[in-house]
Amino acid sequence: MSGPPLATLVDAFASSPSPMVITDARAPDNPIAWANVAFLNATGYAADEIVGRNCRMLQGPGTDRSTVQRIRAAVEAAEPISVELLNYRKDGTAFWNAMTITPVRDAEGLAYFYAAQADMTHVHQMEVSMRGTNDELERLVQARTHDLTTALEQKTALLHEVDHRVKNNLQVISSLMLLKARRTPEGEARDALQSMAERIGALSTAHRMLYSEGDCTHFNLGDFADEFLADMNAGLDPERRRVEADVEPIALTAAMAAPLALLIHELTANALRHAFPGEREGRVSITARRTDAGMRMTIRDDGVGVAAASPNPAGFGRNLVEMVVRQMRGTIAWTDASPGTTVEIQIPIRQPA
Repeated sequence: MSGPPLATLVDAFASSPSPMVITDARAPDNPIAWANVAFLNATGYAADEIVGRNCRMLQGPGTDRSTVQRIRAAVEAAEPISVELLNYRKDGTAFWNAMTITPVRDAEGLAYFYAAQADMTHVHQMEVSMRGTNDELERLVQARTHDLTTALEQKTALLHEVDHRVKNNLQVISSLMLLKARRTPEGEARDALQSMAERIGALSTAHRMLYSEGDCTHFNLGDFADEFLADMNAGLDPERRRVEADVEPIALTAAMAAPLALLIHELTANALRHAFPGEREGRVSITARRTDAGMRMTIRDDGVGVAAASPNPAGFGRNLVEMVVRQMRGTIAWTDASPGTTVEIQIPIRQPA
């Protein structure tokens, strides 16, 4: 199939706003045979300065050699190719030239190559500008992240220090109250001092846990229960009485640490104090499970039960427990388990982010 003669190509491309050039594939070194006005304007050359010369005249020090080799291979194979190449105008200024080179054949075979071109300099400049902008944004983000990380580390260190100091102060207060209790005659006053010292000790345990946690804004209820059990069982005769726990590792906010410490201590201590009168042996169990609404906690003992326990007019443990549960927007139910007492507590919890 024969292709169009050169005159036909010239007529078709002469008025095109896109730079176009035609080379003679049959002449030595494939020279330029014709270029339209748009090409001359884009390169700064006059027609008599380029006709008869190879297009490599537009190459310069920044021209990519591997792309030039691709063009040469396509021309030698008479295959079309599309590339972007850094070229140079007559005045030496560089521009990015996007070109599509297409072979043209006639009845005798390969006759011409024509190249449709476009100046892509603005696109490359925009890419360079965007890279610079992205680099600056990345630098700013990294700087801001560093500042926020530093601030968070300082805040975490401060919170740890606060928990540590609160724990120490609570331990001091608890020790003072225990000392006072030992010097107080037996009776309601001594029992009250002893109970208050134990409650303060439970709060101290909560702050000790928060201080030891890596994330001072949350704590693990399972770990907390283990710590509490160790403190509680340390003062018990394991052959007669013991406290056991089966608590899931539920992540809770730090704000719940003190109320839960007080709640668990009060219920467990009351069970040990009132459910096993005399030399009666027994066991107190603590369980905690996740629920759809939050958490269900059960404290159960196998003692004498609520009805059989000796009344304590001066005590306010049950009132304290119910007040703490209301504070956490929960519900509580006391039942006689025959034997013993079971306390069921439902607490809504907000999962940490």
